Amino acid sequence: MYTTRVREYGMLPSTGTVGDSYDNAMAESADGAYKTELVWRRKPFRDVGDLELATYQWVSWWNSKRLHASPDYRTPEQVETEYYTNQATQAASL
Repeated sequence: MYTTRVREYGMLPSTGTVGDSYDNAMAESADGAYKTELVWRRKPFRDVGDLELATYQWVSWWNSKRLHASPDYRTPEQVETEYYTNQATQAASL
């Protein structure tokens, strides 16, 4: 169904290779979550604009609200804030 929708809008489906330098497991995982959590649950979209708005809202939610297991069940926003706080603290201590 995903591939059908993608083609209806004149886009190319995401494809990738496995087991080589082009393999990007983290990006593929995020892409799979996007398809599972938004595209397949919410289909069909009225038009490309509807899909774009839904994508914008999903990415905002993904970054600020959705807890991710790999960084100790924190959001990407929390991880980024902690990173820059640590960088500033380290720079101030030099």
